[in-house]
Amino acid sequence: MSVTHPSGFTAAGVAAGLKSTGAKDLALVVNHGPAFDSATVFTANRCKANPVLWSQEVVKDGTVKAVVLNSGGANCYTGPEGFQTTHAVAEKVAEGLGIGAIDVVVCSTGLIGLVNDRDDLLAGVEAASAALSPDGGTSAAEAIMTTDSVSKNTVVEGAGWSIGGMAKGAGMLAPQLATMLVVLTTDAVVPAADLDAALRAATRVSFDRLDSDGCMSTNDTVTVMASGASGITPTPEDFTAALTQACTDLAMQLLKDAEGADHEIAITTLHAASEEEAVEVGRSVARSNLFKAAVFGNDPNWGRVLASIGTTQAKFDPADLDVAMNGVWVCRQSTPAEDPAGVDLTGREVSVTIDLKSGDARATVWTNDLTHAYVHENSAYSS
Repeated sequence: MSVTHPSGFTAAGVAAGLKSTGAKDLALVVNHGPAFDSATVFTANRCKANPVLWSQEVVKDGTVKAVVLNSGGANCYTGPEGFQTTHAVAEKVAEGLGIGAIDVVVCSTGLIGLVNDRDDLLAGVEAASAALSPDGGTSAAEAIMTTDSVSKNTVVEGAGWSIGGMAKGAGMLAPQLATMLVVLTTDAVVPAADLDAALRAATRVSFDRLDSDGCMSTNDTVTVMASGASGITPTPEDFTAALTQACTDLAMQLLKDAEGADHEIAITTLHAASEEEAVEVGRSVARSNLFKAAVFGNDPNWGRVLASIGTTQAKFDPADLDVAMNGVWVCRQSTPAEDPAGVDLTGREVSVTIDLKSGDARATVWTNDLTHAYVHENSAYSS
């Protein structure tokens, strides 16, 4: 399972010396065609890293032939020198592949303000170019890890075509898109405009619903490349469904690997006036440190859910809210209902269901609990 599962792609992951541990820290994924259609979505953070600023220009024509990614340093707020390093990396990839630098997406992840050694990066690109292989997807996924405990990969099979993907991310998981780097590949024939529509539809209900700690990264990038090597053109509906499945699988892997988490929490809001309001309510609960700390302590404190709902602009009657935790309706009509002692929170998976009784829309937002381990991880973070 990897980005090289679809036909037309090679990849590599190597150690460029950016990480003090000597672990792999540079990945390269290459589309060998015959098509080079692509689509990309970036962080909504106004403070963007140099690779994002570069790649936003690269993707404008819908053509991407390679994605190069490094861990060990975000190359964010590193001044003009940092942007020049991004440009140099793209040029080095282009030189090795015989393509134009304007077709190379560059991604970085790690600490903000950390200057990546340009010579190490360029040597790493050279090594990765030499190591490219149809079996290199696993190594590439390992090379983009920072605080991740495991690499994240996925494959979705279509009718004679497929989608592959890899992701990294374990903290700063907030909408649009999380501290994530994601590369998706497909050998289906999909024009760039259709890829863009499918990717935005897929991320809207997967990565953008993942809200681990409410912190938005400066480097988030999700890129999909289509080689067309299968010669098969799926319907837009079939391709969007498969891409959504791939993105959701990766998003759930990110959630399960969230820094220090003991619980994965799915917050589903029912009967909202609109999908947007359902998301707003779910996200408000997901961002409540009081609620997340209660779940960590195995405390089904539904009052903290109601308090969070009340901070939103969604339509509801404050005196008529229902809340269930792990299937137990602990609150009916905004009053105590079933005994909270019946809620078992000892397992990792927790479900919260909120009924607003205001319409027909629904949405699920995913988060995790707030633990001692999360605080420890983020008070001593090393790339």
